[in-house]
Amino acid sequence: MITVLLVDDQPLLRAGFRSLIELAEDIQIVGEASNGPDAVTLARRLRPDVVCMDVRMPGGNGLDATRAIVDEIDPPPAVLVLTTFELDEYLFGALEAGASGFLLKDADMDDLIEAIRRLAAGDGMVDQTVIRRVIAEFSRRRPAVPVPAPGAAVDQLLTSREAEIVRLLAEGLSNAEIAAELFVEVSTVKSHLGRAMAKIGARDRVQTVIWAYRHGVASLNRTGPRTGQTDRQ
Repeated sequence: MITVLLVDDQPLLRAGFRSLIELAEDIQIVGEASNGPDAVTLARRLRPDVVCMDVRMPGGNGLDATRAIVDEIDPPPAVLVLTTFELDEYLFGALEAGASGFLLKDADMDDLIEAIRRLAAGDGMVDQTVIRRVIAEFSRRRPAVPVPAPGAAVDQLLTSREAEIVRLLAEGLSNAEIAAELFVEVSTVKSHLGRAMAKIGARDRVQTVIWAYRHGVASLNRTGPRTGQTDRQ
């Protein structure tokens, strides 16, 4: 059973989300919070698999709560940010705070259910309407600390096959598509990708894609996402 903590300052929205999410027999809402600090407290106590997090809330916003949950809970639950605001500052802020996914509140309920399942399984999920902006912005931004030039330092961190698989992932290929491109088994792709994610400290596929563009393993100028998706299996 996938356990979920709902965080939103509007009781009616929480009630609506609860009634619809719990139609899925494999998902259970274990708690609700109306602000960021309460969300952190409940996440520590309940240890849900997924936290569905609102952004704008009085008494403590969702970005600060996401950062605290990811930093203070071991292992951290996956955080799915839900917002009505398709503004870059929230999207990028959420992912930089450690969220594993981002979805607009007007998305289809099937998309929300699927996002919860993907995050519980350890996969990232970003709405297809904004994934290109995520990649473009993170490839443009300069990190707070110097990033190694493409080549030497990255090559020392990842094997050539690991780097190749991460690059193909960043271009939007699924595990099966990567396997077909490299003429290997899907299980081999998963194994290499898992080792690469452990080495770079990425929690999921979305964070791996961000890392790839920021470190020069992938480049929008050279290739660009082939499909606009990074969360397929």
